[in-house]
Amino acid sequence: MRRLLATLMVCLVALGAQAGTAPAATTSSYFDNTGRDDVLSGGVKTIVIDTPKGKFKVWTKRVGNNPRIKVLLLHGGPGATHEYFEAFDSYFPGEGIEYYYYDQLGSAFSDNPKDESLWEIPRFVDEVEQVRTALHLDKNNFYLLGHSWGGVLAIEYALKYPQHLKGLVISNMMDSIPAYNAYASKVLMPAMDQKKLAEVKRLEAEHKTDDPAYMALLMPMHYEQHILRMPAAQWPDPVERAFSRLNQQIYVAMQGPSELGASGKLLHWDRSQALKTIKVPTLVIGARYDTMDPAYMEAMAKKMPDARFLLCPQGSHMAMYDDQKTYFAGLVKFLKDVDAGKPLN
Repeated sequence: MRRLLATLMVCLVALGAQAGTAPAATTSSYFDNTGRDDVLSGGVKTIVIDTPKGKFKVWTKRVGNNPRIKVLLLHGGPGATHEYFEAFDSYFPGEGIEYYYYDQLGSAFSDNPKDESLWEIPRFVDEVEQVRTALHLDKNNFYLLGHSWGGVLAIEYALKYPQHLKGLVISNMMDSIPAYNAYASKVLMPAMDQKKLAEVKRLEAEHKTDDPAYMALLMPMHYEQHILRMPAAQWPDPVERAFSRLNQQIYVAMQGPSELGASGKLLHWDRSQALKTIKVPTLVIGARYDTMDPAYMEAMAKKMPDARFLLCPQGSHMAMYDDQKTYFAGLVKFLKDVDAGKPLN
């Protein structure tokens, strides 16, 4: 009897170790800051970057520790902030994924110079490369995720610096602004209330996009349908904060004043022919109700030799909120499949 009890005790201890000790060790490893130079600041690192107009500081913040999976998040706008990515806190830590918030120059906690010559795609790409170097990310661990405008930046970075990437995520962004504008004019706008649309266009033509009536019209007919499919009064706090701090100078210079399509410096941006040269493992994320054509984005994934498409059937432009479970399940699977060396298609 004593021998049986002793055997049972050994089994229970072993089971307890498997059930409790292993996860604790994993958690301990994920939050191990040994050798990090950002411990004092809780993961925040301000990085000095060189630009044609001098040196400026940009803000980053690391969460977690994983030597093989490190994700740098490129926010949209242009000129939005890292804040709307805070939904990632609900998913990435539990999966052991290390990730970095980052405010691009001119956004939120980073320096905010007023010189419009800084708002050019090549300079932003150079900025991302300087950030990568400062954060010690490399081809063995570096994943770049770009959402919306951040997707433009991620594509451009992958074309110029593929040797540093382990994986790429293009989230809710087409590879061509002309194609995006065509989708807006041929598909999205015809489905809107035409009288209200005419009033929106009148306000744009008269350069009155700062008129409260402009957003009052656009919120129910565009934002709540194609940007984030929730009543605006229920939009999550991280989204509200990011939108309230949008840098209008950058946004208007690059995107243009209209919310229905893009103009500005991005008007002729088109990488549709070059996308096939991106050979790093890539995930393209589209959504049924997005401002970006989901069928076009699926075709983007097929252009690349090692790519996968993820459709968020309930989502819009911010599918990480309105189709959150689909978005993060597909994203996490991609990161872990690439890490494990599994084929994507």
